[in-house]
Amino acid sequence: MDFDVIVVGSGPGGYVTAIRASQLGLKTAVVEKENLGGVCLNWGCIPTKALLKSAQVFEYVKHAEDFGINIKEYDKDFGAVVKRSREVANGMSGGVQFLMKKNKITVLDGYGTVKPGKKVAVAAADGKETIYSANHIIIATGARSRELPNLPQDGKKIIGYRQAMTLDKQPKKMVVVGSGAIGIEFAYFYNSMGTEVTIVEYMPNIVPVEDEEVSKQLERNFKKAGVNIMTNAEVTGVDTSGKGCTVSVKTKKGEEQIQCDIVLSAVGITPNIEGIGLEEVGIATDRGRVMVNDYYQTTVPGYYAIGDIVKGPALAHVASAEGILCVEKIAGMHVEPIDYNNIPGCTYCFPEVASVGYTEKAAKEAGYELKIGKFPFSASGKASASGHKDGFIKVIYDAKYGELLGAHMIGANVTEMIAEAVVARKLETTAHEILKTVHPHPTLSEAFMEATAAAYDEVIHL
Repeated sequence: MDFDVIVVGSGPGGYVTAIRASQLGLKTAVVEKENLGGVCLNWGCIPTKALLKSAQVFEYVKHAEDFGINIKEYDKDFGAVVKRSREVANGMSGGVQFLMKKNKITVLDGYGTVKPGKKVAVAAADGKETIYSANHIIIATGARSRELPNLPQDGKKIIGYRQAMTLDKQPKKMVVVGSGAIGIEFAYFYNSMGTEVTIVEYMPNIVPVEDEEVSKQLERNFKKAGVNIMTNAEVTGVDTSGKGCTVSVKTKKGEEQIQCDIVLSAVGITPNIEGIGLEEVGIATDRGRVMVNDYYQTTVPGYYAIGDIVKGPALAHVASAEGILCVEKIAGMHVEPIDYNNIPGCTYCFPEVASVGYTEKAAKEAGYELKIGKFPFSASGKASASGHKDGFIKVIYDAKYGELLGAHMIGANVTEMIAEAVVARKLETTAHEILKTVHPHPTLSEAFMEATAAAYDEVIHL
């Protein structure tokens, strides 16, 4: 065999898997058809956060007087904002190249296709194909923007997240279809930059996977910022024949037309499983995803799959965790299956949204008797001092044993705070232990302790 492990795809699942495999002494190669780091690093997680930071800075400047600072003249340079985002992504991609060299991982440039007999064919840009073999082949090909039949993307007027990051000029009006993390983050960014934004969401609430109270709070914040929100609504078609777009939206009141320059389709993702050799090898799929066991082995020995192409949350940190577990199992280490009910989710709009575990509705449906506590940031000294009092932390405990079932946060910097709840759940920490853990004051993080105290009628600052 040429290698012990070949990883097809170098996103946050693939490149992390390759590094861990190398650390474990396995001779490793990674196949990449585009840029190291995949969508997340080049077109997703990292560059979007750079855009969002620019939006946040612009918001600070607009409200500088609230902090006693007078800025008479200011403006944004949309092209420079996009340029900075691309520079951040390029820098991170260069960092992954360094990590490949540091860990002695062979990078195979080209389009990878799995073949029977534990082989991978790599087609270079010039069409030349080379066959490589490995004892273990891990497929980590990720996903792309999902297209709906009534919302075909043309890359110009109807776009996906990739084009949304690199528009030549800022649109005056934009319709965002879908209010998951991608849709919400871009809606916040463009609204902050001055674009008139309308969000169309099929479900009753925006960010529909979140706890309902969080969804309602975010909707209030977005409406206050001038975002038009249409829930229980469906885009039935888009007419792009004119200068802009005419979006037809079906609502409970009837059909409505919205005029805009750009429509952003943010209705989810589609796993990249076509054209990579699954059928030829005989690897089974189910509803568009590769079937795997708890250790990411496919139905064909020697072939594995991780990340967005398998069942589970399509998140970068999930793909990384799956890849690490997969190669540690290959290397003979003792590993335990991932607890998918303890995966944090984050949305990096403003206010930020972060959560882990059961929502209140899901916990009730699961039959738990609950103790629920909420602590608003309006009662937090640090939040008041920072000028961001909107939002709250909500915790859900099992009344019988004190187990932390879920935590739901909306507010400034909550994506940095959710890890406390994730660690607490991993360690099977009880409410009593959270209450008796001294939190620093003044911080936003002490709101987690205060919310727990509220669940047990011991809250001090409410």
